[in-house]
Amino acid sequence: MPEERGGSPRTLAEALRARDDEELAALLRARPDLLSPVPNDVTQLATRAGTRASVVRALERLDRFTLQTAEALAVAPDPAPYGTLFALMAGDDGDADVGAALPGALGTLRRQALVWGDDDRLRLVRTARELLAPSPTRPSPTGLGPTVTEATAGMSPGRLQEIVAAAGLPTTHDPVSAVASLTALFTDRTRMADLLDTAPSDALAVLDRLVWGPPYGEVTADPTPPVRWLRDRGLLLPASARTVVLPREVALHLRAGRAHRVPEPVPPAVAPAAEYGPQAVDNAAAGQAYTALTTIEDLLKDWHEGGPAVLRAGGLAVRDLKRAAAALDTSEQLAAFWIELAFAAGLVASDGEADERYAPTPAYDEWIELPPAERWGELAVAWLTATRTPGLVGSQDAKGRTLSVLGPDLDRSAAVEVRRRVLELAAELPHGTAPAPESLLSRLRWERPLREAAGSTKDLRARVAAWTLSEAELLGVSGRGALSTHGRALLGAEGVDSAPGADGGTLADRRARAVKALAPLLPEPLDHVLLQADLTAVAPGPLDRPLAETLAVLAEIESKGGATVYRFTPGSVRRALDAGMAASDVHAFLATHSRTPVPQPLSYLVDDVARRHGHLRIGAASAYVRCDDDAVLGEILADKRSHGLGLRRLAPTVLAAQSDPGTLLEGLRAMGYAPAAESAEGDVLITRAHARRTPPRTPPAPVPEGPPVPDGTLLGAAVKAIRAGDMAATVVRKPAAEEGRPRAGELPRTSSAETLATVQAAALTGSAVWIGYVNAEGTASQRVIAPVRVEGGFVTAFDHTADEVRTYPLHRITGVAELADDAG
Repeated sequence: MPEERGGSPRTLAEALRARDDEELAALLRARPDLLSPVPNDVTQLATRAGTRASVVRALERLDRFTLQTAEALAVAPDPAPYGTLFALMAGDDGDADVGAALPGALGTLRRQALVWGDDDRLRLVRTARELLAPSPTRPSPTGLGPTVTEATAGMSPGRLQEIVAAAGLPTTHDPVSAVASLTALFTDRTRMADLLDTAPSDALAVLDRLVWGPPYGEVTADPTPPVRWLRDRGLLLPASARTVVLPREVALHLRAGRAHRVPEPVPPAVAPAAEYGPQAVDNAAAGQAYTALTTIEDLLKDWHEGGPAVLRAGGLAVRDLKRAAAALDTSEQLAAFWIELAFAAGLVASDGEADERYAPTPAYDEWIELPPAERWGELAVAWLTATRTPGLVGSQDAKGRTLSVLGPDLDRSAAVEVRRRVLELAAELPHGTAPAPESLLSRLRWERPLREAAGSTKDLRARVAAWTLSEAELLGVSGRGALSTHGRALLGAEGVDSAPGADGGTLADRRARAVKALAPLLPEPLDHVLLQADLTAVAPGPLDRPLAETLAVLAEIESKGGATVYRFTPGSVRRALDAGMAASDVHAFLATHSRTPVPQPLSYLVDDVARRHGHLRIGAASAYVRCDDDAVLGEILADKRSHGLGLRRLAPTVLAAQSDPGTLLEGLRAMGYAPAAESAEGDVLITRAHARRTPPRTPPAPVPEGPPVPDGTLLGAAVKAIRAGDMAATVVRKPAAEEGRPRAGELPRTSSAETLATVQAAALTGSAVWIGYVNAEGTASQRVIAPVRVEGGFVTAFDHTADEVRTYPLHRITGVAELADDAG
């Protein structure tokens, strides 16, 4: 327990003023909302620490046992000695675990300024007591009701005397002594036991139903004999005409002194679900990490020339999500995760055009050039710090609107905390051990009980925890349910390329360690395929990106998995020729990158398509067809399928068309021909995919959950400012003349001549003075300054309030007062 410093504090402000700088910094770190803005002095800090919003936020971040300690203080006398608190937590028989954990819980409440005072006078902050204490409209979390004094308020003196007499106590002369006598009876274990020994068994059954809460029960106008027996002796007191309540003192006796049915001083352990070899976990995670990279690449290749349109309200339409899921050969829910992951990493965004569509960003072109492990690091960091929750896609918001992928309403500020905590708990298990999901949820509920009990927030936190486990597996942070080596490095867990006990470093440091751990586990890209006689090629592993891109043009992907199967078709070969490859280029490519001889059927297919490719030429008339073989043009004119193209012969080797070149090109291909488009100069046009990119975009910023945790520099500056402001507000001042003496809270008032003379004297002697100052915006403040120089209508001085040298115009100083000689 903290030692007493110079007597018991009378207020929270006095208790905070007695803290050293480290303790104040710890308070501001634990409750960063107190820094917005920086308090002027300790009194303002204490006032802000007692506001309802700040207290609620602090209570929400307490673990279950610390919260139970605060709840016990809320039903204890104010102030309460430590022994009373211990009795409420441990009961009459005591509890070793509670005794060991209670000092730590009380220390947490003190550090967060929710409890103040010495061990013999513990006080819960008034706002916290109001939130946690029982009331008729809001039962206490302990299940306890009001005290005898509170329950008998307003009861007639005669009725009180009747209760006292029925309880076997001597009557008194006033209600106050009657209530005190009844309270003394109910808190005396021996006399209370004797009274209950005389109670009918049915009456004891009534007490059993109320003892652990809620303490209120309804009665009729003519209550049953057991209830009448209890009510006559004050063991049940009237709360209204139809309601009785079990007094707190009676409930505590029946509970053997415990405020809670089950104190939980020890957090529930995270149980293991399965155990694997660490290498098996790392290999499984690395394989899934590579799959994650290829999935993101496939998604953005599909949107290479421009993705789906942006809905008017923002986000992706359901039909476009279904198309993306089909393209990725996965479910819509998983497709939503991959799309949101690419968005969080800044790889996809809306293009901002009038016809707004989603497309890859310029950052994607840089990302795709990185080594695979580096690319995974970018995705993993984006996922770890993202507040967007793709698991909500398809559900409805509070207004009944369906939440869509990339929509504006998927941010949940609690997601980052829950995601990271789930991974940290998984990292506490031995390497290769997968946690049991239910034990993880139990631990999370113990660590944040108020948040878990907050309506829809409870469901959200549990779902985010479940999503974290599945998403970590999808991304390769974990393998077989257990956290991998590179996943532990990403969290900064001990034992991963760092000294024991060292912190994880910055996020960039942890990312670098994770990338270093993952890189050796990823498969090396292959530069070859296996060609087969059935016009297929088998890639026995991941391919070099240039090889994979060329092969994707030359063949159709038939199946994916451990080995990707490509199939060559006339259409796919023609696509390669349209992209600018000649037949000789295709033959050379196949011979270079195949570990097996090029099958003869494949060579025949390439030559056959190449022989017909470009035999026909299409231009603009609206369009025309020209061919050196007039017999071919005759066949086209005679074919009924060409009638819709509006063809007519202009010359033996030229046909004119009413259709545009693109329609004519597709129409002739549908008839089985292989035409090639040509330019106005007669050159063959090479058809290439036109990449579409958005303007430079920044990744979406996570939505913070409350004010950010301040760093050491800000904390140091804030503590100095609070100390200086406190000095200005509490410093002892010399008494001024009676007519110029400021009352408490007022600025000093002196004439210009007196102000000038006083600050000049202070500059000569090096002493500090107290001034009132009004800035250019008209804001008045009190400051303690040590003048250094006075000239030109300005005072240059060291401002103890701001802890820096400042210059003040003399005309803005309302007055000045000297400090007392014994001021610190």
